Amino acid sequence: MLPETIMINLICSLPDLVRAFISLFVIMDPVGNIPIFLSLTEDMKPEERKRTFHLALVTGFILLMCFAALGNYILFLFGITIESFMIAGGILLLVIALRILILGWKREESLPSESVGVVPIACPLLVGPGAITTAIMYLQASGVIVTTTAVILSFIVTWLVLKFIDPFSRFLGKTGSLVIARVMALIIAAIAVELIIKGITYIFKPF
Repeated sequence: MLPETIMINLICSLPDLVRAFISLFVIMDPVGNIPIFLSLTEDMKPEERKRTFHLALVTGFILLMCFAALGNYILFLFGITIESFMIAGGILLLVIALRILILGWKREESLPSESVGVVPIACPLLVGPGAITTAIMYLQASGVIVTTTAVILSFIVTWLVLKFIDPFSRFLGKTGSLVIARVMALIIAAIAVELIIKGITYIFKPF
């Protein structure tokens, strides 16, 4: 596909692109996860923390792009409809949001620095069931170009948040970071409920 054609398609699909980008960014929630990122990397040196975040971004981007590109085939392989996946992803996302709202984030054990970037930062904090469900849903509804562009934009903004995480955290303060984390968790819960409602609606929609 020619670059001019891609640009025309993006302009025509701008409302869908904006919705996809906002949905993915809110679900990935890099701003609300700042206290978690800092907690997981608090014992690291600046360069080590930088490498960890870089690994998390690369891993998360590849993972989400793979699901966005192969999501239809994965669903077909297991005989799963997008509606069922939306309901399952919505339920899992709701559980995660409620856990953050009620319990907050608690580290159960110390993790080696080389693995923290992959688990839990890349997955499930950045790319969890909600982000995967959203990517597959927009791939079905809006096409490859819109979904791919939304994923790229989401990770660009996430990279900016992680790049300036220290001054951003100092600006917000501990209380401000915790408040944002709870507010974003509430928004994630609302998105999860919306996914569940849409999935149920599509299943029982009259032909």
